[in-house]
Amino acid sequence: MKIALAQINVTVGDFVGNISKIVSAAQTAYNAGASLMITPELVLSGYPPEDLLLRPAFYTASHIALGELVSKLGRFIGLRVLVGHIFYSPPIGPDNSTKSSEYKISPVDTFNAVSLIINGQIFGTYFKQELPNTGVFDEKRYFRSNPKPLVFELEGIKFGVILCEDAWHPYAALLAKAAGAQVLLVLNGSPYHINKENIRVNILRDRVHEIGMSIVYVNLVGAQDELVFDGGSFVLNAQGELVTRLPQFVEKIAIIKFDGAQAQRNEIAPCISVETQVYAALVLGVRDYVNKNGFPGAIIGLSGGVDSALVLAIASDALGANRVRAVMMPSRYTAKMSISDAAEMARCVGARYDEIAITPMFEAFRLSLASKFLGLSEDSTEENIQARIRGTLLMAMSNKFGSIVLTTSNKSEMAVGYCTLYGDMAGGLAVIKDISKTLVYQLCRYRNATTAFTSRDIIPERILTRTPSAELRENQSDQDGLPPYEVLDAIMKMYVEERRSLSEIVEAGYTQNDVQKITQLIKINEYKRRQAPIGIRVTHRAFGRDWRYPITSRFNEEC
Repeated sequence: MKIALAQINVTVGDFVGNISKIVSAAQTAYNAGASLMITPELVLSGYPPEDLLLRPAFYTASHIALGELVSKLGRFIGLRVLVGHIFYSPPIGPDNSTKSSEYKISPVDTFNAVSLIINGQIFGTYFKQELPNTGVFDEKRYFRSNPKPLVFELEGIKFGVILCEDAWHPYAALLAKAAGAQVLLVLNGSPYHINKENIRVNILRDRVHEIGMSIVYVNLVGAQDELVFDGGSFVLNAQGELVTRLPQFVEKIAIIKFDGAQAQRNEIAPCISVETQVYAALVLGVRDYVNKNGFPGAIIGLSGGVDSALVLAIASDALGANRVRAVMMPSRYTAKMSISDAAEMARCVGARYDEIAITPMFEAFRLSLASKFLGLSEDSTEENIQARIRGTLLMAMSNKFGSIVLTTSNKSEMAVGYCTLYGDMAGGLAVIKDISKTLVYQLCRYRNATTAFTSRDIIPERILTRTPSAELRENQSDQDGLPPYEVLDAIMKMYVEERRSLSEIVEAGYTQNDVQKITQLIKINEYKRRQAPIGIRVTHRAFGRDWRYPITSRFNEEC
């Protein structure tokens, strides 16, 4: 028996485009002689639709799209297709006598569903049982659970169907087995974070050991806003052995074989390093955000520093250098080596390079404010003015040419507020918002060494070895008033990502002064992060969906 795994990249709300992707995959599966094709979770609508699920018109469009898809799949005689979609009861459609605008959508009416389509008809529908409501998920806001199994027979073998989070708990799998299932099929929209691929396999292996049957796991690939779905679909046999694994971060239609109810060994994509994963996630995140939102290209403020160098490399790999524009905006404090390194970086990747000196504009601001600031010494106010001039120039170019501004602040800077509102935070997508400073350097080294792209050593070595500085005043260094990035990043990881207490961090070997200072900076800069662009998520706890702390709070944790 041949089964097709359709690891495809769809777009939220693009019902026409998503139908085309599914039908194209079905054509490939049909031509290969597959008896069954499995698509990812909510593949018809795209995932996650979020509050579109509160719009009656979205349900009407989804209902119509499902009918169109069922009809189009009817030409593949004998091919069974499992399609993830939204199910609304009562259905909204042209045959419904009540106007859709009169409906008040609620979780009482709505299900995260998957239907089995055969020869132009729906032969059964399954509703998700376990609704995740932590981290980036809030499915209980939209969906209702329904503990009813779906089991169907194909070539003498009974297949059970479940959805994503169902597989992280024993109940749904055991229910499918009790209903006679001999193989378990899992449709997923599982977003990426570092080490997620190993976590998935281990969780599903637990299910295998509980139910004693092969499991087929099909995952979405592509980016949706800050989330990246990495694919990495896989199959475990009844002994829990990995017998199939699709590559991460790419679309693929794979044909796997079963001998009865036992999965056979097929293609197993090699494991890839953390740096390879993260870089691929960032490239995919930029490509899909820019392309799916219809931007012609990207604009980056290039400083000659490591962060903007990494963002330029990612953008060029994601979009092609011809769609990327780098803008160097030197001031009186900008070192000549910064200008030289920025120009060299742009030349290496082949991106357009422009220089706009901000000194005349900065002096105009100082002159305008001189009487108001009389008798006061210069401080971060003047530093921030420079950053805001640069942000204004970049946004002006974005308005004029339509390209999106990619910001360059990393997670370490976002954590402690080492960034300027309406300055270097101005833009549409924060590419490395979830990348610590130490990981920034690792990714730069990886990009220079990789053979996966056409260019090599595109980030000049001097950028990677010089002391990092915002260059907003004389002799400035990023470490002014902060501990080394190795210390800052370790404290940030334990506090933000691991949710460790301050006393636990001190016990891990960090000084009470550093721990108190860093965590206090994280707290007081929440108001900045709320106003930052969304950023691509690569850790299991990023600033954004995962991080929901109040801005106004008098709670202070002590070491």
